[in-house]
Amino acid sequence: MAEPPQNPPPLPPPVTPPPGDDRSLADLVVEVSENASTLVREEIELAKAEVSDKVGKILRGSAVGIAAGVFAFLALILIMHGIAWLLAEEVFDGNVWPGYFVEAALFLIVAALAGWLASKALKSGAPPVPTQAIEEAKRTKEMLEKEAS
Repeated sequence: MAEPPQNPPPLPPPVTPPPGDDRSLADLVVEVSENASTLVREEIELAKAEVSDKVGKILRGSAVGIAAGVFAFLALILIMHGIAWLLAEEVFDGNVWPGYFVEAALFLIVAALAGWLASKALKSGAPPVPTQAIEEAKRTKEMLEKEAS
C-alpha cells in the first residue's frame, strides 16, 4: 500500500532586507525569481501528491467493489436458479419457464438498485481535483497582491 502524501514543508517567510541593505536591483530580481520558481514547484508537487492520493483511493474502492459484485452475481445466479425451480414446482404446476420470467424481473430490479448505488458512490468520490493546492495558490496570490499594494 502506498503511503499517503506528506504535507510539503511550510514555505519560508518572505525575506525582507534590513533597512541599510545595499543590494543591487539585479540581485533583488534574481532572489524574487528564485523564490517564485520555488513556490511554483512546491505548488505543483502538492497538486501531484493530492491527485495521486485521490486516484489511488478511487482505484482501490473500484477494485474491491468489482470483486464483491462478481461474487454476489455468481451467488445470485445459483439462488435465482433454485427459486425458479421452486416456483415451477409450487406455483406453476411443473412449468419451469414462468419461474424464469419472474426471476428475470427480479434481476432487473436488483440491477437497477445496483446501478443507482454505483452512481451515488461515484458521484460522492468527486473528481480528483487538487483542492488544497488550489486554495494555497489563492492564498499566495492574495498575499502577494497585498504585498505589492
